[in-house]
Amino acid sequence: MRHVAALAGVGIKTVSRVINDEPGVSEATRQKVLSASMQLNYQLDMAAGSLRRAGRRTLSVGLLLPSVSNPFSGEVNRAIEDALGARGIAVFAASLDDDPQREQDIVAAFLGRRVDGLILTPIARSQAYVIPEHSRDLPLVFIDREPVGVEADAVVTDNAAGAARAAAHLISRGHTRLAYLGDRTDIQTARERRRGFIEEIGRQGIPTSTIPIRENLHDEESARLAALELLTAAEPPTAIFSSQNLITFGAMRALRELGLSKRVALIGFDDFTLADMMDPGVTVIAQHPERIGKLAAERLLARIDGDQQPPHTYVVPSELIQRGSGELRPLRPDAGGPS
Repeated sequence: MRHVAALAGVGIKTVSRVINDEPGVSEATRQKVLSASMQLNYQLDMAAGSLRRAGRRTLSVGLLLPSVSNPFSGEVNRAIEDALGARGIAVFAASLDDDPQREQDIVAAFLGRRVDGLILTPIARSQAYVIPEHSRDLPLVFIDREPVGVEADAVVTDNAAGAARAAAHLISRGHTRLAYLGDRTDIQTARERRRGFIEEIGRQGIPTSTIPIRENLHDEESARLAALELLTAAEPPTAIFSSQNLITFGAMRALRELGLSKRVALIGFDDFTLADMMDPGVTVIAQHPERIGKLAAERLLARIDGDQQPPHTYVVPSELIQRGSGELRPLRPDAGGPS
């Protein structure tokens, strides 16, 4: 800043006023300062400058997602960036990898950078560790999973209701031998999807004890192996519900390996690119990550701007998209394959 002031022939305070867009500077002087700034490639230190201004804002937000490589997380990230970017707020995004210790470490790193707020997908048993910061008015919004141990806004999908919709859809097509492929049981959304699926089967009069459940499948390969095991059993399922997109990919691979893609029904939770290009197209319970991200960003901005209303959980409805795989009916015993 001293170099800019010397080049422009003004005082340091004048440079500060121009850079911070404050009044009291003539247009001619403003242009001289801006020209000198460009020549010297000077950029305002947002962290240091904003902390000196009223409100102590850094114009930055910390975003913690399960994995930025996951398509669902990527869409949430983009929606949040778009909404906050319109306000000049930078988003620091990081992957949780569903590791409780990593969650706390990354949150601590965000706090060390004096972010103006946090948008978090939690995995730890409790998020009470953020209470000291939250009680000092640090805006906080949770997405995908509701927090434990702290009261804050949350934006989630209707996980149980969406999974129940999948079960009802498969049963309406004549399936009674259904199977469930689930994510890790320590993940809140996985537990909710299993609950919704199994409870709906019970409501439909099918004994839930007959439903094979394979859980703690956190990647495509473990899901593929679990699906292969079920599909080659003495009484294989005629329909599969997979509780997240990576698990759906594993189930699709198993069905293809066994030549059962057009014989065994499949519904996946989470939509994905090219799902409609498969043969048959993959029926899904689609979340709306763009809506979740946009709403989470709006809630965080509202809190940053002083909204004091009690914390609330906002539920974004999921949607059943029929593309063919979930509409397959169980084959007759004389037709070959699962029956």
